[in-house]
Amino acid sequence: MLALQFSVAHVVVFFGIVLLTLYIPVTGIQFLSILLVAELLIAVENGFATRLSARLLRPVSRWLDGERDLETSLAAWRVLAALPLEFLRRWKWIPLLFNIPLLSNFVAYELGLAWWSVPILLIGSTGVLAYGALLRYFAMELAMRPVIEEVAAVLPEDFEPGPPGVPLKWRLLIALPMVNVITGIVVAGVSRDDPGNLGDLGIDVAIAVAVALTISLELNLLMSRSILGPIRNLRDATNRLAEGDLTARVAVLSTDETGALAQSFNRMASGLEERERLREAFGAFVDPDVAEHIMREGVLEGHEVEVSVLFVDIRDFTAFAEQASAREVVARLNDFYERIVPVLMRHGGHANKFIGDGLLGVFGAPAPHPDHADRAVGAAFEIAELVRSHYGEELRVGMGVNSGPVLVGTVGGGGRLDFTVIGDAVNTASRVEEATRQTGDDLLITEATRCLLTKDYGGLDERTDVELKGKTERVRLWAPRPLGESEPEQGRRRTRLRRIARQR
Repeated sequence: MLALQFSVAHVVVFFGIVLLTLYIPVTGIQFLSILLVAELLIAVENGFATRLSARLLRPVSRWLDGERDLETSLAAWRVLAALPLEFLRRWKWIPLLFNIPLLSNFVAYELGLAWWSVPILLIGSTGVLAYGALLRYFAMELAMRPVIEEVAAVLPEDFEPGPPGVPLKWRLLIALPMVNVITGIVVAGVSRDDPGNLGDLGIDVAIAVAVALTISLELNLLMSRSILGPIRNLRDATNRLAEGDLTARVAVLSTDETGALAQSFNRMASGLEERERLREAFGAFVDPDVAEHIMREGVLEGHEVEVSVLFVDIRDFTAFAEQASAREVVARLNDFYERIVPVLMRHGGHANKFIGDGLLGVFGAPAPHPDHADRAVGAAFEIAELVRSHYGEELRVGMGVNSGPVLVGTVGGGGRLDFTVIGDAVNTASRVEEATRQTGDDLLITEATRCLLTKDYGGLDERTDVELKGKTERVRLWAPRPLGESEPEQGRRRTRLRRIARQR
């Protein structure tokens, strides 16, 4: 592909010699001789240019051979993206120091021109060379893009591109004047009634350059600003969006492609802002950790994990609800949950379900915690202390903790999904919480949970006279001793509760 686009130089040289014939009478033999020497020089140059390109592209060959790791892919992308500029930097002196001087002197010799014609030929040849270099630069960019796109597909979105290349501003300010200069020379040569001379060529080049740098410069600057201004606005808005400002928008300033691009950006930003609002609303109805997990992983397929389940229920809340208004009932529940849910989160759990005047807390899913039993019991201790210190005798809770395997995932239908835990361990925890009404304890834990604890929590007393409803096999239950003390010892009990809660 590169060798093919290098052949464009042969076409540029041919038209450069044709341009020379507009100013100097040239016979057919002289034309062919000059063309032959010029094309020979270009052929030699292209041979060395192909070798240089192959050497520059050596890091890409590893990627093409199948090495698709991040380091190799990133190196290949940087080499491909920088190839046109890097080639120009390394190759620019070859034609300037060899091809142009050799060809200019040969033309002067072949046409029998005076010595002072050589500098004019050098200037004219340099203009043709610059035009050819621009063509080669942009042709190399286009030739590399399919491969760059393929490499970019395996790179992370936030990869570091490396040193910046030629800014778009300078591409326009270099390419447009060059077009003006070449066009001016061609028009001046074609419009002559009689053959000119090299002096006329020098004058025409000087006039074309002067026009390109003065009269045409303002037009070029205005054109550059009309293109670069909207792009700069889009870049600034993109940076603001990347920094988290979802209100970033771009003013639509035209009806061309830049205006359409600005509208597309605004639609994208609006979509992101709406998604953020949905995420915040989602987080209000689902635990933030669970919401983030679901948004990151998508629908969670059911899988079995070991967790600890904490059921919390407000004692005698039904009696309170019968005497209070609906607004008061909701306010009391919201106040209660506002205090309890942060406790679960501090211990690495989440409120999986709100069930009327109770909630189901889960520890160990979706984020795994090897110490899920300690986390659940630690949260229960803190909840007990919080309820007694804040509500006093006005409100009491019953809590049950059980540990075991459960099925974790998103379940539902009809377009509605719910993240939940299913299994006997959950049902048992619910029954354990119900058993606190018989024993009068604030908290009961099962033997399965007790076996996983790494702390003594002030000691545990077994409740041997309790049978769980719906369980065919007996489940051993334990009550933490600090939560079962008598009224005179409540001061010392609260001190121990705070200490145990702080351990988590």
